[in-house]
Order: sequence, then C-alpha cells, then structure tokens
Amino acid sequence: MTPAGSPGSLGSPAEIARGIIDASLYMVLATADAAGRPWSSPVYFAHVGCREFFWLSSPEAVHSCNIAVRPEVGIAIFDSSAPIGTGQGVYMSAVAEPVDGPGLERAIEVFSRRSLSHGDRAWTAADVNEISGLRLYRAVADDHSILAKDGQPDHRVPVDLA
Repeated sequence: MTPAGSPGSLGSPAEIARGIIDASLYMVLATADAAGRPWSSPVYFAHVGCREFFWLSSPEAVHSCNIAVRPEVGIAIFDSSAPIGTGQGVYMSAVAEPVDGPGLERAIEVFSRRSLSHGDRAWTAADVNEISGLRLYRAVADDHSILAKDGQPDHRVPVDLA
C-alpha cells in the first residue's frame, strides 16, 4: 500500500495533505520584506494538527527580519525526491510570529517531541532567547491546498483539514 501523500497514493485531499506534512522534515517558508522583495528559506519544522507550524531561526536571518515587518507568509511542503511529474505538495498561507510568553513552553514541547523523534535533541526555553541567538517561531495556516491530478498545470484544490 502506498502511504497517503506519496506518489501514486489514493485518498482524500485531506489524507494526502496530512500524509505529506507528517512525512516531511522541512517546509519552505516564503516571506517578503517591507518593500515586497521575496525571500524563501527551507526550515525544519514541527506542527500541531497540520495547521500550526513551529521552527527555530536566528532573529537576524532574512526570513525572521521579514516576519518582523510583514508577518504574512507562504508555506510549501513537498517531497523533493519524487520523480518528475509525480510530485505533490501542500501549499498554505499563514501568519507568523516569534513565540514568547505563556505559549513558549507548549511550543517548545511540540518542537522537542518532533526533534527527538527524528534523532535530534530536546529543546528548552533557555535554548531560544536573546543570549542563545535562536528564537522559536510559529505560523498558523489559514488555508491549505494541493495540486489537482487532472492534467491541468498548477491547478490547486482547496483542502479542508478541520
């Protein structure tokens, strides 16, 4: 049986989207500066419900500086090893921000759980502060879509993950 989200998989758009997100380690985060100049960055991520995404970055990174002035982002998650013509991805619009205050402990726990499951380490709040040079960021997706497999180029299908 082919897993949902992989080439040749059958399933509902929601099953395909969840399969892609769960199987992927990296997402491409698309940001823009105040003048609208685009920038994209691959980042390792953790998620909750395929809607809330977390990653670590330096606040000095271009994408982090862009989020500070323009929090609207695009996210693409896909298997870059899929053969030509068979790939599938999940596309999202989201709003991003650094995680601070009362939500930090929950966010760190989510990120650490996934990090540990992929052979990395546990993270703590002490790892993501001004002294460490890293911050934890969060994006909440407000829509999801995947490519339709109907022969039309870049024909996207909305996905309801509720």
